[in-house]
Amino acid sequence: MTESNISFLGRLSLAFGTFFAVLGDREYAARVHRLRDGAEVSAPVTAPQPAATAAPTIKAASPEAALQLLGLLQRDARFVDFVEEDIANYSDADIGAAARLVHDGCRATLREHFTIRPVREELEGSRVTLTDGFDATAIRLTGNVVGKPPFNGSISHRGWRVEEVRLPMLTKTHDATVIAPAEVEL
Repeated sequence: MTESNISFLGRLSLAFGTFFAVLGDREYAARVHRLRDGAEVSAPVTAPQPAATAAPTIKAASPEAALQLLGLLQRDARFVDFVEEDIANYSDADIGAAARLVHDGCRATLREHFTIRPVREELEGSRVTLTDGFDATAIRLTGNVVGKPPFNGSISHRGWRVEEVRLPMLTKTHDATVIAPAEVEL
């Protein structure tokens, strides 16, 4: 799979990784912000020069924000309960009813803690022209991708971009690995 043809799950993994890297690293977040605002727009990319190109620094992302989001999805939507449940013996109607509840809870959680907007404002199916210098981190070309821009095509998915994050503050003693406490009824 080429870098410009990342699968949906690959994009999802990249999105979550980038999301949590932005949350955990102020400098990285500032670079992403400058890139989104066009401040770091550079000349067209040429072949890398081995001596001049430094290897990227790989840094472990802090899992606390991911665990916090997972805890919120569990609290408000019973997300982990739903995913961990063996649904093989349930009817499609039962699964659909449960999925509706999980969907409503997940949607409410995302809307409470994130401002999410489409990457592209045009409706899906709209014809667009992508000129040279389009943001390849925000737009993925699919289908018969050959040649150089301008590219003409149809929007098959508008994409999503997080504009604001509003996760609650945590105390130092909070154990983020407990995404849902065990319940004991007395």
